[in-house]
Parts: sequence; structure tokens; C-alpha cells
Amino acid sequence: MKIDLNCDMGESFGAYTLGMDEAILPSITSANIACGFHAGDPQVMSRTVKLAVEHGVAIGAHPGFPDLLGFGRRNMDCSDEEIEAYLIYQIGALQAFCTAHGTRLSHVKPHGALYNMAVSNASLIRSIARAMAGVDANLFMVTLAGGNGRHMAAIAKEEGIVTRFEAFPDRAYTAEGTLVSRRLPDAVIHDPEVAADRAVRMAVEGVVLAVDGTTVPLEVDTLCVHGDNPNGVAMAAAIRSRLETAGVAVEPMAHLPAR
Repeated sequence: MKIDLNCDMGESFGAYTLGMDEAILPSITSANIACGFHAGDPQVMSRTVKLAVEHGVAIGAHPGFPDLLGFGRRNMDCSDEEIEAYLIYQIGALQAFCTAHGTRLSHVKPHGALYNMAVSNASLIRSIARAMAGVDANLFMVTLAGGNGRHMAAIAKEEGIVTRFEAFPDRAYTAEGTLVSRRLPDAVIHDPEVAADRAVRMAVEGVVLAVDGTTVPLEVDTLCVHGDNPNGVAMAAAIRSRLETAGVAVEPMAHLPAR
């Protein structure tokens, strides 16, 4: 068994520092780096790419809506053409930093509201896939495991893009296989051992326990830990340790079996 362990990072901006990027990098295999629209700036992007290269971590773009004030978590009513342009702009910017630091881009994981809206929006998924294919058709699209995952993957494949399914050990799930809104209590799990238990079940059994007590099947390629979680560093280390103890190899998504 193999699985990728990813983290959203590079989300500091100007004088503001967010996340514990340098401390969490030793535990992960893929970094999703903000591209300046919801967070990040040119210096932060460059510095984060450099750190990822130093740690041998695969690099992905983490593009979002142009919403710095809302951290990209507010839904925006954008046309397909706008979405494609926003994605090409952000992916291209991070790709340039990868080239400057002697590495290449591995994947694209939409951020926040863009990610959540795409779960049930075929047109949006197609726009994201088209933008990715326009930049580099070898990039993987990271999207939510469960629910409409297979349908979304089929749409992306029509545009020449391969999908990797993602699950969140540190987030609560609904019985439909979607994430519980962050606005609700207990949507985020802070106990590293609880998150590690969930990670092992996701990787080994392909399931997650929902908030109503039901067991939801998940097809998982990559697990996400959040660097802005106060226990993020301990959580990432605990998850990786428990996965390896369970016989799961933690490797970048490019090393995973083809779907």
C-alpha cells in the first residue's frame, strides 16, 4: 500500500505569518503552495518552493479565488473563462518559481471555496481541468475522495487530466462523504492520535467515520494535514509514523499506482 501525505502551505502574506511550513515539511511528501490570490506573495512562494526542494517534497499549486480578505473561503460567481484565466495565472506563476529553483510542478489542488464548489459542479471541474491541461497536461488534479469523486475524475480525464483523490484525517465528515463546514463546532479535529487513527483507516480500509456514526467508503490517494492547525506539526508526524507502522508507504502522488 502507498499513500501521499500533503499539506497546504506558503499562506503567509507580507508581514503576516501563517502556518508552520518549515516544521511540517519533514513529515509530508507533497506541498500545496498558495499562489497569491487567497494567500501568499512572490517572496513567500519563492521561499516555500525552495524549502520544499530542500526537503525533497513534491510541489503543487494551490490556487483559489481572488479573495485575500476572505482567505479564498467565500463563494464567488465567476464565468468558466474567468476560472480558467485565474487558474492559468496562478499555476503559471508557481511553475516559474519551480523552474527558478530547479524543480517541476507535480499537481494542482484548488483551495477553499473553489475546491468545495467543484465537488458538485461539473462545469467548474471542467474549467479547472482545461486550465491545467493548457499549462501542463501531466499535472495531477487533487479533489475530494468519496461522493462525486469518480464523476469528477471522469470529467477531468476527458480534458486529459489524471485525478488523485484526497481525504482529511483532521476534518469531520458528513454521511454523504463531504466535509463538515468549518462554521460548525468540532469540524476540525485537534487531537493528533485521533487524526492518526482516522488516517490509518482511510489508507488501509478505505473508510471514514462520519459525524452521525456511519462508516463512509473513500477511495484515497493522498491525505491532507493542515499547517494552520495548532497541533499540525505533531499531527503530521503522528500520521506518518502510524501509517508506516501499519505498512503503508508514504510517497509523493506521482509514485502511486495509476487509476
